[in-house]
Amino acid sequence: MDKKFVFFGTPELASVTLEILKSRGFLPALVVTSPDKPIGRHFEITPTPVKVWAEKNNIPLLTPEKIDEKFMSEIKSHELDLGIVVAYGKIFSEELINLFPLGALNIHYSLLPKYRGASPVESAILNQDTETGVTIQKMARKMDTGPILAMSRAEIDSDETTPHLRERLTHIGAELLADTIPEWLDGKIIPIEQNHENATYCKKISKDDGEIKLSDEPKIKYAKYKAYFTWPGIYFFDENNRRIKITKARFENGEFIIERVIPEGKKETDYKI
Repeated sequence: MDKKFVFFGTPELASVTLEILKSRGFLPALVVTSPDKPIGRHFEITPTPVKVWAEKNNIPLLTPEKIDEKFMSEIKSHELDLGIVVAYGKIFSEELINLFPLGALNIHYSLLPKYRGASPVESAILNQDTETGVTIQKMARKMDTGPILAMSRAEIDSDETTPHLRERLTHIGAELLADTIPEWLDGKIIPIEQNHENATYCKKISKDDGEIKLSDEPKIKYAKYKAYFTWPGIYFFDENNRRIKITKARFENGEFIIERVIPEGKKETDYKI
C-alpha cells in the first residue's frame, strides 16, 4: 500500500482491528486515540488499548483531548491520504472528514441504515433480531449517514450475549475492511447511498437502562440480560426497594429463570424466590 492512512480508535475492538489490518499488510502512518484515563476502583491512570498497540508497534501517536485547531494543524502536517475510524469516541467535524483526499472510512457494527448511533450491537440483541452485520461506510458530516462501500451479514445465535456478538463482528469487520481498502484505493467500488427513510437509531446506554421488572415478558427480560451482559448488567428492586443485580440467568421452556444474583450490599448468591 503506497498511500498513508491514519487510524482513529480507542477500545479493545479497535486494537483487534489494527492487529488484523497489520496481518493483512496494512500499517497506519499515524494513530489517534483518546487520552489516558483513570480506570477501576483505584482510579489507576490507564492507556487505551489502541495506544498500547501503537506503542508496541512503534507507530506515531496522538492523544488529543478534543479536536481543535491545534490538533488539526498537527494532523495536517502528516499529509495523510486516508482516514480509518473504528470506535474512536469523538464526533468528526466536516473539516476533519474532508482533510483526507481519499476520504474517511468507518466500520459500523450494524446493517446500515439500521441502528445508526452508539449501541448497534446491544440494540440488535435487545430487539430480538436474528440477523445483524457490519457496514463499511464513507464518513459524512451527519453520524452514520455516509454511503456504503461494503457490507457483511451475520446471524445472531439465540443465546448470544453482547460481548460474544461484538467479538465476532469485530473480526468480521476488520477482515471486511482489509478487503475493502485496496478495492477502494483502486477505484473499483461505487459508493451506494443509504436509504435514509429506512434509518433507525440507537442511543448511548446508561446504567438505568439495566432495570427490569419481574412482571415483564420473559423474552424481554432475557433479551435485556443478553444485551446488557457485563455492562450495565440487569437488576430489579425487591419489595424492600433493594437493588438485586442478576448475574446468571437462562431462558427455558418460555420462562426467564434467574440463577445467581447480587443483593444490594451483599455477596453473590443463588436466587431464591
